[in-house]
Amino acid sequence: MAVSVNGRVGGGSTAAGLSAVQEAIKAQRFADLAELLDTLELETAATGTGIPQDWPYTIHLLAHVVVGDLNSARFLWKRIPAPVKQNNLELIAAWKIVKCLWAHGHAAVHEALRSYSWSPEVQQVISAVAENYSQKMLKLLYTAYSTISVSDAAGCLGMTEQEVVSYTMQHGWTLDPVAKMLTVSPNVSSVEQKTDASQLQSLTEYVFHLEH
Repeated sequence: MAVSVNGRVGGGSTAAGLSAVQEAIKAQRFADLAELLDTLELETAATGTGIPQDWPYTIHLLAHVVVGDLNSARFLWKRIPAPVKQNNLELIAAWKIVKCLWAHGHAAVHEALRSYSWSPEVQQVISAVAENYSQKMLKLLYTAYSTISVSDAAGCLGMTEQEVVSYTMQHGWTLDPVAKMLTVSPNVSSVEQKTDASQLQSLTEYVFHLEH
């Protein structure tokens, strides 16, 4: 799904704005996308001609996910015309990610991230979402556990067991290869950060489910 820069709605300013969106994606400045697209949407709507049919809704939706603003993602979904929500399969797949994140469905989030063959530009944003989510889950694991099994950590982080061993050991964790248990390395900065209680409870319930 390429970002349209034809500028037929809103004139040259729309084209320039969408070009800036493309440049932000190329430069991997994903945190800038939500503000860029929100501003451009308002400016385009102010022309009175409406939002173009080829608006990059999928990237716009995921841009809010990148910065952790699920409320804005939900409000955007409500503004999207019904025919677009019904017929744009990539957008539907992106919305599934938002719903899984909202429900704190950790395994479902990872599945939703992998379950669609994303277009090249969207895939770049998806990669940023996946990396941010893995970092967030890692911080939760730092907070909740001193040791955790390789299989449970893999489930939480959406990785294979081999990947999760490599990933966590890069962060200073240690592995007991016989017991297949990871010892969590103390991370002062992560522990000092406030953790959403509902997320911590959700993570605990998820790992409990894996263990039983």
